[in-house]
Amino acid sequence: MGKTHEHIDGRLRAFIEAQPVFFTATAPLDGEGTINLSPKGLTGSFAVIDERTVAYLDFAGSNAETVAHLRENGRITLMWCAFQGPPNIVRVHGRGEPVFRDDARWETLTAHFPGIDGAAHGLRAIVVVTAELIRDTCGYGVPFMAYDKDRDLHAKRFAREDDASLDAYFAGKDHIATSIDGLPGLPLPLPPLPRPDA
Repeated sequence: MGKTHEHIDGRLRAFIEAQPVFFTATAPLDGEGTINLSPKGLTGSFAVIDERTVAYLDFAGSNAETVAHLRENGRITLMWCAFQGPPNIVRVHGRGEPVFRDDARWETLTAHFPGIDGAAHGLRAIVVVTAELIRDTCGYGVPFMAYDKDRDLHAKRFAREDDASLDAYFAGKDHIATSIDGLPGLPLPLPPLPRPDA
């Protein structure tokens, strides 16, 4: 029922690019540590970079577990489910890296997300994932669910922040600079977000 793929292309690429939501799973090396599972959405915040590399935008939020786990060990799994149409589940198991605002690759990577105003969402990192294992499975147990539209609450909340106030917001949260398990999370203070007109 399951199939392993060498590349993210063709039908497989079309499927994952069409899904309005996907999930990320990471964990610390410590067997007693906290496993993290996160939903990701927002149209235009995911991109296929090449046939074995994908990336997504990491926006402002109240924790940074994925960033912390990737900084420690790099292990990540991404999952897409077909909630409409033929049943399907795709998983990309691989190695991830959070690329921060002051990284030399930032400008090149942000070009893959032309429809997103990073400043409006408090963009803090771009997570780049290199696939090591690409699999799809039947998804027969996944229910049908309808997608209506993206929520606009995230942009409404963070569009009123500038770099300084966003940094203060992060500094006031318990699990941004360090994870639930005490691992290094988002490096603070946050470097300024490069401006397109700069």
